[in-house]
Parts: sequence; C-alpha cells; structure tokens
Amino acid sequence: MIKTFLRALLKPFSFLPAICMMCLIFSFSSQDGTASAGLSYQVSEIIVDCANEAFEMNWSETEVSLYIEKIHPYVRKLAHVTEYFLLAVSVSFPLYVYGVRGFWLPLLAGGFCVGFAALDEYHQSFVAGRGPSVRDVCIDSIGILIGVLGVQFVCFVFRKTIFRPLAKKKRR
Repeated sequence: MIKTFLRALLKPFSFLPAICMMCLIFSFSSQDGTASAGLSYQVSEIIVDCANEAFEMNWSETEVSLYIEKIHPYVRKLAHVTEYFLLAVSVSFPLYVYGVRGFWLPLLAGGFCVGFAALDEYHQSFVAGRGPSVRDVCIDSIGILIGVLGVQFVCFVFRKTIFRPLAKKKRR
C-alpha cells in the first residue's frame, strides 16, 4: 500500500530531469552569439591543450591556435548533439516508466524533442548575434535519435535480463 502510494507520488517527478535539461538548453540559446562562441571556444582550447600535453606534442602557440580554430565548429555541433541526447534520455525514461514502449516511445519522445529543438531555434531568432537554423535541428535530431534508441535498447535488455527473473518469481 505504501509502496504504491510512493510510486504514484514520485512518478511525476521522473520528468524533472527533462524539465531541467529544457531550461539548460533554453539558457544556452539565450546567450548572444559572442558569448555562445566564446564558451565553445574555451572548450576547444581545453581539448587542444589537453591533447598537446597528453601526447607531448609540444605545439607552438600558433599551432595551438590553428588546431583550436579547426575543431571549434565540431565542438559546437557536438554540444548540440550532446545536449539533445541528454534531453531525449531524460524524456524517454519517464515515458518508458509510464508504459510507453515499442514504436510509440521513439515517436512520442523523439517528436517532442525535435519539436523542442525547432522551437529553440525559433527562440534564437530573437537573440542578438544568433539565428534559426534547420541544419542545427537536423544535428539535434542525431542526438535525439541516439538517445531515444539507446533508452529503448537499455530498457529492453534490462527487462529481458534483470527484471525477467523477478517477474517469474512473482508468478510462482
């Protein structure tokens, strides 16, 4: 009785990570073009500096700057994929908990996340130095697809391996 009550009480909170991810994405999109580029440039700089030290390349400052400029666009796009992957995971798990499975999970979770990506790009049209991009929605969709299918795969494997023995014990 208490378990059922707690589950019913806590189930709606399973969407909290998704709401937090949407707020985080919205805050990143609210940054003007200079701040957004500066943040991803710093990440690119950290990656190049770490590679330089880890592989003992001893690059000059000019070479370091060149490599930062080379990877910067990829870091920006990888950030898109990563944040929408996390959004898709945080939306898919609660839907799975509520019983959405099979074909409906990628359709509902993926559709919601792609819709959010499109609205986020529209939101960027109101931010200085930023603009909407269909290409970014497509890049976001890659992360969404990986996230939704990953959740579906992990949940299927757990259901068949870990939770199946528990279900058999309950039947006896």
